[in-house]
Amino acid sequence: MKTIHVIGAGIAGQEGFTPRAQELISQADLLLGAERLLDLFPEFSGEKVNIDKNLGEVVETLQSADCRVVVLASGDPLFFGIGRYLLRNLPDELIEFLPNVTSAQYAFAKIREPWDDAVFVSAHGRQLEEAVDRIVASDKSAILTDEVNTPAAIAAEILRRGRSGYRAYLCEDLGTEQERIRTTDIKGLVEIDAAPLNVLLLIKEYEAGVSHYVPTLGIPDDEFVTVKKLITKEEIRVVTLAKLKLRHDMCLWDIGAGSGSICIEADHLMPNGRIFAVERNEECRQFIKENLLKFNTRHVSLVEGTAPECLDELPDPDRVFIGGSGGHLWEILDAVDQRLASNGRIVLNAITLDTLTAANEYFGNAGYQVEVVTVNISRTRPLSDYKMFEAYNPVYILTAVKD
Repeated sequence: MKTIHVIGAGIAGQEGFTPRAQELISQADLLLGAERLLDLFPEFSGEKVNIDKNLGEVVETLQSADCRVVVLASGDPLFFGIGRYLLRNLPDELIEFLPNVTSAQYAFAKIREPWDDAVFVSAHGRQLEEAVDRIVASDKSAILTDEVNTPAAIAAEILRRGRSGYRAYLCEDLGTEQERIRTTDIKGLVEIDAAPLNVLLLIKEYEAGVSHYVPTLGIPDDEFVTVKKLITKEEIRVVTLAKLKLRHDMCLWDIGAGSGSICIEADHLMPNGRIFAVERNEECRQFIKENLLKFNTRHVSLVEGTAPECLDELPDPDRVFIGGSGGHLWEILDAVDQRLASNGRIVLNAITLDTLTAANEYFGNAGYQVEVVTVNISRTRPLSDYKMFEAYNPVYILTAVKD
């Protein structure tokens, strides 16, 4: 049975290959790779195939080849490389991989920074917003850019989200005579015209005046900026999050986000999740932005608009919290019902019997399993001579599970 050897090229040209890799290349009859990699072997006597522009023909060539074949790749072929494509289209047993040092590894070594805790993001042919979602959710990132999603474009999107506190290392033309590493910040990165071959390293440095909160449940109400103190109270928030039963990788919609207190608390519980804070009120949205920055949230995206119209572009939710409906409760529940995953949960906080009755009626007709909890909170008054309790309005927490 023939074996296709997929060999990673290191940073330092031909001398970056192991003796076994060089032996396999010298014995090959057919050598495939990008032009710059094929140029490393000018004395190769077999056939060379440039796969820079005709990647779609690679599999067909490999399937029909009845000779010794080597495919040249950059670094580790299984690290954002051709390895994934080949494994999808060829039997696994035909392929043997010989990895090398990646450009990201080399870049971290050059700046003398450990990389075992870094997140690696490829922006090649991907939506810029998706790449930046992962970047802002991490303290340390290595980003492979392309001609559209350039370092400057990535920096501009990070700034648009109010996340400027990164130290940036722009590593260009690594391993060549033109190798250059420039250190800057996010604002400076916007002004740099980067070389086409680059690796961008971003390391979080928390901004002055932005607190770094240790994740805990029940952030005190006074820590949030909000409209007229309209906020889901601390104790209600904790019970609501318990009823949502969040897992680390879920998608949560927070409809009528208000101050953003629910999604900010949920952010700490969902390290690999996605949270969308939906709010129509412009003043509330401004306060949400301030709170997201203050609490250094990493997975929350603010959605400006009125539900249910603005929900169409969001990914399907696993969990939905409804803190406000703006008089469109049934329309919102209809839209959510069509998108919610099986066994998904909707948690709704109501302070009026009208809202509770309407929601309970909807879920009863739609076949959901429903539970309602009434929470009455009283707190001692601060700075008073006597220990007296101040009562808050009861809140009805309705949990509906989709069968």
